[in-house]
Amino acid sequence: MRIGIYPGSFDPITIGHLDIIRRSAKQVDKLIIGVLNNSKKTPVFTSEERKKMIEEATKDIVNVSVECFDGLLVNFAKLKNANIIFRGLRAVSDFEYELQIAQLNRSLNDKVDTFFLATSVEYAYLSSSSVREIARYKGDISSMVPAEVLEMVEEKFESIYNG
Repeated sequence: MRIGIYPGSFDPITIGHLDIIRRSAKQVDKLIIGVLNNSKKTPVFTSEERKKMIEEATKDIVNVSVECFDGLLVNFAKLKNANIIFRGLRAVSDFEYELQIAQLNRSLNDKVDTFFLATSVEYAYLSSSSVREIARYKGDISSMVPAEVLEMVEEKFESIYNG
């Protein structure tokens, strides 16, 4: 069985993420979306909220599951018997960072390969941080996040800023 992991903070999940998830899921028997508890970031959404959003957005993709993790990605991959890591690339600037991480991961576990997927052109501008910024100022994010999670995102920002 080919098991892959698509890791990220997904704070929140965007339609760009969903595009990478759908395309990655076609390449493996099982795709685990790894929701990272990143010690370098202070997320707006809890890991459980992010997990719930992703589960809602991917409920129609039968070979996808969602799990939270912290620590090293290669350790999570080993625990899940995964040997493929999927990463999306929006721009050349993403590649340099992602290449270094892929090489580092490979040095830690030579059974894990990283597959890079170029982001579909229509999503190249999109990032979770831009969605958060627009949502913070009550802008329209309906074309940027999956329909299944739009209300969750809007409610979260409403509670933060009108709290």
